[in-house]
Amino acid sequence: MPFTPALEQQLRAWLNEDIGRGDLSAPALAGRRGAAQWIARQAGVFCGGVLAAPLFALLDPAVEVRLLVADGELLRPDQRVLELWGEASALVAAERTALNLAMRLSGIATATAALVAQLEGTGVALADTRKTTPGLRVLEKYAVRCGGGLNHRLGLDDAAMLKENHLSWSGGVAPALAAVRAQAPWPARVIVEAETEAEALAAVRAGADGVLLDGFSPGQLVELVPRLRELAAGAPVVLEASGVDPQELRACAASGVDLISTSAPVTRAPWLDLSMRFSLPLA
Repeated sequence: MPFTPALEQQLRAWLNEDIGRGDLSAPALAGRRGAAQWIARQAGVFCGGVLAAPLFALLDPAVEVRLLVADGELLRPDQRVLELWGEASALVAAERTALNLAMRLSGIATATAALVAQLEGTGVALADTRKTTPGLRVLEKYAVRCGGGLNHRLGLDDAAMLKENHLSWSGGVAPALAAVRAQAPWPARVIVEAETEAEALAAVRAGADGVLLDGFSPGQLVELVPRLRELAAGAPVVLEASGVDPQELRACAASGVDLISTSAPVTRAPWLDLSMRFSLPLA
C-alpha cells in the first residue's frame, strides 16, 4: 500500500486526536530510550504493519521498526509481530493509535479470509462494498485485500452504480443507463443493482457492464444466472450477488455468478487482539 501525503495527513490527525496539547505522562520518560514488542493475543490475519514505521516516525524519526510478520500473513497466539526501538516517550505516545489501527484492520483481514476460504475452489471472488468507516476507507479496503478479497469501487467516481432510487426517479433501467452513458467517460463501467428478476433482465438488455443481484436466494440465483448469460449472448457482463447470508456463500457461488460482494468483514468484524509490551529502558 503506497504511503501517500493524504495518508500521512490522516495519521497526523489521529495522533493529534489522542495526544492533544501533549502527553502529560511524558516527563516520567524524559531522556529515556526503550524497546517494545507487539504481541498477538489470538490467531488471525495481520494487517497494519505498513503503518507502524511512518506513524511512530511522525513523533520521532529515529524510531526503528522491524516487522516480524508481513501484512496478510497468519498470526498465532503469543506470536511476536514487530519490534520497536526509540525514545520511550514517542513509543508510549503513539502506542494506542498504532495498535487501534492494526487491531481494526487485522480484524477485517481475518474476517475476510474466513469468507474467502468458504469460496475456495469455486472460482468466485469475494468483494467489499462502500460501507466503510469515514476516513478509513482506503485502509479498510486494504485490509480486505490482505484477507484475500477484492475491492469494489473506492468511490462514486470509480464506476456508476444505478440503484433503486436512480431507477425509480429516472423512469427505469434503460433511461437511467442511457443518461449515464451519454456523459460518463468511455472507460467507465455502469453497473445496475437489480432487486427483481425484471430489473436484472432489463439491465442485461440495456447493455449494463455489470448486474448486482441484490437479496436473491441461492435457489433464485441458480435459475436466473443462466438466463442472464443466455440473454447477454456472449457479452462480458459481470454478474454479482450481494445481500448474501455468509452461511450461503458456496450455494450462491454454485449459481455461476462472477463475484459476491459483502460489507460483513468491515461492518461486523471484531478487532483482533494485539498488545504492546515494553522492555527495560536501554539508557
